[in-house]
Amino acid sequence: MESILIVDDNADLRWNLSNILKEEGYHTIAVSDGKQALKAVKKDTPNLILLDIKLPGEDGMEVLKNIKKIDKNVIVIMLTAFGEVRGAVKAMKLGAFDYITKPFDNEELVLLVKRALQTQYLSREVEILRKRLGEEIALEDVMGDSLQIKQVLNQVKVIAPTNMTVIIQGESGAGKELIAHLVRQNSTRKDKSFIPVDCGTIPGTLAESVLFGYEKGAFTGADAKKTGKFEQADGGTLFLDEITNLSENMQMKLLRVIQERKLYRLGAKKHIKIDVRIIVTTNTPLSEAVRQGRFRPDLFHRLNEFHIDLPPLRERKDDIPFLARHFLKEANDEFDKKIKGFAAQAMRSLLNYRWPGNVRELKNAVRRAVLLAGSAHVTPADLPKDIKERDGIQRSFGLSQDRVHLTKALEEGASFEDITREVERDLINKALEQSGGKKVKAAKILGMSRKTLYRKLKSLGLSG
Repeated sequence: MESILIVDDNADLRWNLSNILKEEGYHTIAVSDGKQALKAVKKDTPNLILLDIKLPGEDGMEVLKNIKKIDKNVIVIMLTAFGEVRGAVKAMKLGAFDYITKPFDNEELVLLVKRALQTQYLSREVEILRKRLGEEIALEDVMGDSLQIKQVLNQVKVIAPTNMTVIIQGESGAGKELIAHLVRQNSTRKDKSFIPVDCGTIPGTLAESVLFGYEKGAFTGADAKKTGKFEQADGGTLFLDEITNLSENMQMKLLRVIQERKLYRLGAKKHIKIDVRIIVTTNTPLSEAVRQGRFRPDLFHRLNEFHIDLPPLRERKDDIPFLARHFLKEANDEFDKKIKGFAAQAMRSLLNYRWPGNVRELKNAVRRAVLLAGSAHVTPADLPKDIKERDGIQRSFGLSQDRVHLTKALEEGASFEDITREVERDLINKALEQSGGKKVKAAKILGMSRKTLYRKLKSLGLSG
């Protein structure tokens, strides 16, 4: 359970914030001044801090500086009143993640907290990757060591040091956000702001004010100036997640800002120059969205300086054992358990499943299995119902029960690698039978790319 420290001298606000966050499943600690806040940071090591910019004694800005001396990685969100926006922007330059203006909308606050915590998690994962970039198999423990992942890593190494715009394409849950953070962490802007924007959660009517900001009086309710995400990312990186969710009108305005490298806040008469590196993600290829009329071709060509295609987990099943073991270790640490690994039948179920939720779904499945496991190894009984019931081999290809369970091989102590290769041979041979020997059709049946199938045929010694 994530812990959130609330620092505000208003008792009613502390009570209100605590209740809102507790309802969302967070543990909260509430204090009224900077001295108590620093003690709590040292003692309780919170995951996130909500810090009022105006405090009795030492103000929020000084408290922020001292917090960052204790833990530079802790996420801090500033709480500001109208008229304190300039101070909040300064706080972001000192390391604050973002700010929210009082009185705030409860739903907006919760979304900001969730996004901040997700960013913190991804940053930790990226730090592991960043330290390993010089290693031969840098992504093995986090994303796998398949040929596809090695190719992605090589692309990251090439593009990260440049200022080129990057498009990361892949299904939901495949790890696009992680790759985006990895690009940023290995760029010349790694110590500058990284501002994420979830384009799918911004209401269409608010998109312009969120991205570009607004001046006081720009519209009803604009009681104070607010900087937009572009301005907050100045000098750093702007991460536009699921960019195809932006309306055509916003796509046009985005194109203009990217081309001119300047923007106007809503209600402003003077432009603001910006210097940002842009990374975007999409769960469908942008070129396909252009063909469907959902994305402007001119914006696509402006963004398409470099793209990385992240394959779904079902097309890189070689990564499943690596990922499963990594997530098992994480879950052991989280739940204080000592599960040694996976029973052969459980690993077979993981390999046979198609993983529509990709890496994210695998992590959740392993985490749940470790929590439920009552023996030294994860068994099929510990896995989610869908994974147990949807035995990919049996359901899709109708292999005999003896071959599916490979009982004899298990009894004779065959290695996991031997069992995996046998299962893969059965799958591919059956798909080739169903396709009449046509490899392109067999690849579609198996849910993998043609190149992946050819590689499998070669590694398994199959002629096809």
